[in-house]
Amino acid sequence: MQRRRIPTVFALFCLLSALLSANFGVAQNPGQGLSDRMIVGYQGWFGCPKDFDDNKYWQHWFVKGVAPENFTVDLLPSVRDIDPKDLCLTQLHRPDGSPIYLYSAQNANVVLTHFRWMKDHGIDGAAVQRFIGPIADPVKRERSDNVLRNAMAAAEKQGRVFYICYDISGAEAATVIRDVRADWQHLVNDLKLTASRSYLVDHGKPVLELWGFGFSDRPGNADEVGQLINDLKAGRQGLAAATLVGGVPTNWRTLTADSKSDPAWAGVFRSYDVISPWSVGRFANDEGADAFYRDHLQPDVVETRRLGIRYMAVIFPGFSWSNLMRNRGQQGALNATPRRCGNFLWHQVVNALDARVNALYGAMFDEVDEGTAMFPTETRADKLPDKAKLVFLNEDGCSLPDDWYLRVLGKAADHMRHHSKPARELTAELRP
Repeated sequence: MQRRRIPTVFALFCLLSALLSANFGVAQNPGQGLSDRMIVGYQGWFGCPKDFDDNKYWQHWFVKGVAPENFTVDLLPSVRDIDPKDLCLTQLHRPDGSPIYLYSAQNANVVLTHFRWMKDHGIDGAAVQRFIGPIADPVKRERSDNVLRNAMAAAEKQGRVFYICYDISGAEAATVIRDVRADWQHLVNDLKLTASRSYLVDHGKPVLELWGFGFSDRPGNADEVGQLINDLKAGRQGLAAATLVGGVPTNWRTLTADSKSDPAWAGVFRSYDVISPWSVGRFANDEGADAFYRDHLQPDVVETRRLGIRYMAVIFPGFSWSNLMRNRGQQGALNATPRRCGNFLWHQVVNALDARVNALYGAMFDEVDEGTAMFPTETRADKLPDKAKLVFLNEDGCSLPDDWYLRVLGKAADHMRHHSKPARELTAELRP
């Protein structure tokens, strides 16, 4: 009897170990911190009529009504995995006559599905965006609050982590610092986000990202921002203490180009706990990515190590904002930065891991507006609305599944987590 039991127990032990080690089965421990994480940026700004509090608008989908020429996005989400009752029916159709559905992040079931996709692909979780400018409007603030509640519930149910990323784009210069202070108190004390079992904690404090301070075209002066950072790190002036990520300009180290040039910003940037310089749109091919690695990424990592702070590299799959720009009266090329079947993204992953960065930030999970979305999108031209000008995943001669970019991120996450060296060619890691 004993000889029969031992193999059975051993087999069960092996099976349990395999399940626990699989990406999709591991509940992410929020207390382990930010290091070795794969985080995706989550906009959550999409809406449709009647989704919440009598909303009447297609938010971030169309301007001036539902029509192919009124799209403000360049990619169409694949919603095959979402129950049609949770989707928004448009008046648009594919060439075969089938209807086009979109979604709203006001719907908790939709956000739950998004976080399940993160789980299924081994992605740790999301930096949920909170735009400071719109929250001055009570209606817009409540919509944003609702997305945060949905994200918190989804992260808890799917065993993912999340944290808040404040984006100051479009905020009022005169009030931006005060608004950040007041809103952080609101999120902590009223919504109680940081009390969630899924809110990411690093060095005993909840993680908070400040994105945009110090950019040449964003508000905020160095003295006020520096004081805000100090108060947030120390938990002063009624603010809950936080581990701070700085979403900083590409040229934060040299105070040139996209960075403000006042020397005071040098100290501000270096006061963050984690530096995450923006890279989206800074290059458009592998040669440009290698130049970015040589001129920015490598010396940035050297500087952050010298300072004793951490570095979170931003990676993106491609870029396209033709419809968004056209509806603003400007021009933007369709498929401006080709994805090349995931090879453009993978090249950045290899460079970032070669530099031994502390974490990876995928920009973005859901931003179809600028064509950087990595969640499932339509793969073929015949799946797009008739007469619409949109990018599709097979655009560059591929034959891909709609979740291809989540698969690529999942493989990058696995290398990040295990400190292993990736193959330089994506085809050696993943095959469609």
